[in-house]
Amino acid sequence: MSARRVRVPSLLGDPGIRRAGAPERRFLFAVPPLAGNVAPVAAVAAELARRGHKIAWTGHRPSLEPLLRPGSRVFGAADEFGARAEAVLARWEGLRDVPALRFFWEEFLVPLGQAMMPGVERAIDRFRPDAVVCDQLVLAAPVAARLREIPWATAAASPAEFTRPLAGMPEVEQWVRDRIGDFQLDHGIDDLLDLRFSDHLVLCFSTGALVGDVSFFPDHFAFVGPIPGRSAPAAFPWEWLDGRPAVLVSAGMDGGAPCEGFLQAAFDAVRDMDVQAVFVAPPGAVGEPPPNVLVREAVPAHKLLDRVAAVVCHGDHGTVCESLAHGRPLVVAPVRGDQPVIAGRVEAAGAGVRVPFAEAGPDELRGALATVLEDGPHRAAAGRVRDAIGSSGGAAEAADRLEKLG
Repeated sequence: MSARRVRVPSLLGDPGIRRAGAPERRFLFAVPPLAGNVAPVAAVAAELARRGHKIAWTGHRPSLEPLLRPGSRVFGAADEFGARAEAVLARWEGLRDVPALRFFWEEFLVPLGQAMMPGVERAIDRFRPDAVVCDQLVLAAPVAARLREIPWATAAASPAEFTRPLAGMPEVEQWVRDRIGDFQLDHGIDDLLDLRFSDHLVLCFSTGALVGDVSFFPDHFAFVGPIPGRSAPAAFPWEWLDGRPAVLVSAGMDGGAPCEGFLQAAFDAVRDMDVQAVFVAPPGAVGEPPPNVLVREAVPAHKLLDRVAAVVCHGDHGTVCESLAHGRPLVVAPVRGDQPVIAGRVEAAGAGVRVPFAEAGPDELRGALATVLEDGPHRAAAGRVRDAIGSSGGAAEAADRLEKLG
């Protein structure tokens, strides 16, 4: 039997501010062992706690606890799988396109869901939440909530799934839905839903300015905007910046040798440009940098984004949103996962230029950078996205919605 997407009328009515005197409630957050997925819901949990609600978490305890406030209540789940999740994802990093998608579902998402199921059920039975907030990648949480008839909300760290990225490959799209349907059938549920989208409440940590037209989504879909995390403290030689346009190249080392090739191409691209470029990369990742390039293993990203004119990145949603929250246009070279979708949304919004990751040479990167550095359409579009992010509500809007869930 294949999964089918079911949409029901909104249980919430029109969105609005928190009800005065909302009663104390208990919220259980279920998250995968992925730091980028924990950060936005951690901000929402903190807002709920500030309002007097009780909060608990379930997930891989060793990777989760360092990301939470000291003293947070954590119910362990999938500790054995979580311990090898990093190795599984390392194998996934060598794949692209449909093979990468299939591997992610077969070797990570479904096994993670099966491994988390007992722990999530124990957490629900012990904590007795009024609602479960389920990361979009945690299949176990909505199933456990449905089995116990507890309201549940989807928390989507990335907007990729809201764009139907597989619409052009219907057989692959159906294959994904079959995996979701089979997971429910395995646990005794035959009234199938698309577990990526709650029929009670869906919180997407992005904005329509980046996603595109969101007017056709049901009322219980809330695009609350990205919630920026805190930059890790890092020293930076601010005196090095001399007033020329500055560019932040935050491509990391995702992709191994191909990434080294991309970094080298970026080095060569900026070498003769009248810019200063800050590369976030390990020392020695490429050869001796030219005088207008600074290589740092870590930077104070939030402060640096106040000073740069453009950003080059792989298209991870966090970096893209943090850049656009500062109104900085982008050059995006996506590698895998949701990055191609995010890169496409950046380009569609007019806030940046997409280039191929493996094939982009210095000339193409130089041209893309020159385009977004111009004080023209890309900068104006990035400013519009910045304004939309600023007015999207963030953690407070998400907490308002969750207080109405039930």
